[in-house]
Amino acid sequence: MSLVLSCLAGIGLDAWLGEPRRAHPLVMFGQFADRLEQQFNGPAGRGWRSHGVTAWCLAVLPLALAAWLLSLLPGIGWLIEILLLYVALGLRSLGEHLLPVANALRNGDLTEARRRVGFIVSRDPSGLDEQGVARAATESALENGSDAVFAALFWFAVAGAPGVVLYRLSNTLDAMWGYRNQRFERFGWAAARIDDVLNFVPARLVALTYAVLGQTRKAWRCWRQQAPLWDSPNAGPVMAAGAGALGVSLGGPAIYHGEVHHRPTLGVGEAPQARDIERALDMVWAGVGVWLLVLLLGDWLHA
Repeated sequence: MSLVLSCLAGIGLDAWLGEPRRAHPLVMFGQFADRLEQQFNGPAGRGWRSHGVTAWCLAVLPLALAAWLLSLLPGIGWLIEILLLYVALGLRSLGEHLLPVANALRNGDLTEARRRVGFIVSRDPSGLDEQGVARAATESALENGSDAVFAALFWFAVAGAPGVVLYRLSNTLDAMWGYRNQRFERFGWAAARIDDVLNFVPARLVALTYAVLGQTRKAWRCWRQQAPLWDSPNAGPVMAAGAGALGVSLGGPAIYHGEVHHRPTLGVGEAPQARDIERALDMVWAGVGVWLLVLLLGDWLHA
């Protein structure tokens, strides 16, 4: 099966079924990763960088190898590849989590909007006003669109089933272990750095995609001037270009785990509102269409 058809099938399954409701493979992987972390890092967070490297290899490499072997099975290898891409994607779930936030804001229900946005962001939503909730949700749409959609498609296109499995599991470990705190400062170093490497090229392609689909000049200017100020080398370009493309201001102070983080401002224009959450989601969907067209063009040129 061609790459474009495989991507279309994986995206179609995600749009039709959404995330698996029972026994999600990533949830089970997270439980396995928790046990590994307890074994190699301990309750006091005493693991060294080498322990984190070992735990990462044990968590990711056997499953990536299994994905490669399964994809080679005659007759059903193509189906396994599609199913693995489907499991790795989070396009429909992105809307399922963010649209209720936009609807609550539109209905003037700030309490419900805070509750809903608390499901998808790691910052404390209890003190957020309407603009703060909209800002958090818009940032989530842009960044998670990159991590859970575009980067998965990129690595599937580059390396098939083992590529998308390796990327998605690495990204999950970064979300679990990649914190800069006492417990994970050393142990989570490998997970964070590997995720940075795997996301380097996809994040810049996503930033370019957002720029093309929105206010291009503003997006390019924000990407060039503001992205280097962000603490993440990959989230910076994605969110700066996305904010510029939408013509809204993102970033600013936010409370994470009881501490105030003074983040730089990204983008230009007014603070986002409910409609900007929907505009960000629309841009992610449009970007998926652009990527599929590019893949189709690539197939045609190589035919």
